[in-house]
Amino acid sequence: MNTVQIHTDGACKGNPGPGGWGVRMQSGTHVRELFGGEANTTNNRMELTAVIEALKALKRPCHVALYLDSQYVRKGILEWIHGWKAKGWRTADKKPVKNVELWQALDHLVSTSGHHIEWHWVKGHAGDPGNERADALANQGVDKVLGR
Repeated sequence: MNTVQIHTDGACKGNPGPGGWGVRMQSGTHVRELFGGEANTTNNRMELTAVIEALKALKRPCHVALYLDSQYVRKGILEWIHGWKAKGWRTADKKPVKNVELWQALDHLVSTSGHHIEWHWVKGHAGDPGNERADALANQGVDKVLGR
């Protein structure tokens, strides 16, 4: 099973507003970078999209070391999702889960891909080279949406 190190990040200018997502993937000496964006979105949506796009880009089951600066995504997939699913995609106070279609897509990828994923939180904007690169790519996504 190949080992892949992935850094993801999302960015948003205004919340909601134009946003972008960025992914830096590395397996051995091979590096792949991805980015994109949406005209009217939120930071949390972009953080989720980055992880989804990263996992979708893998061609076969991998051992994934995934680094992200979003506790929303990390805690959501490791802790909160079990309760949401048990409650029919509702929160503890019975409200619909925000970004449910993205959570369902991520849940599907995680449960059917065959990847072994380790979820690592890193502090954003604190000098981690992979996180800084993913942030720069997410901002490229914003620039693309804004036509810059």
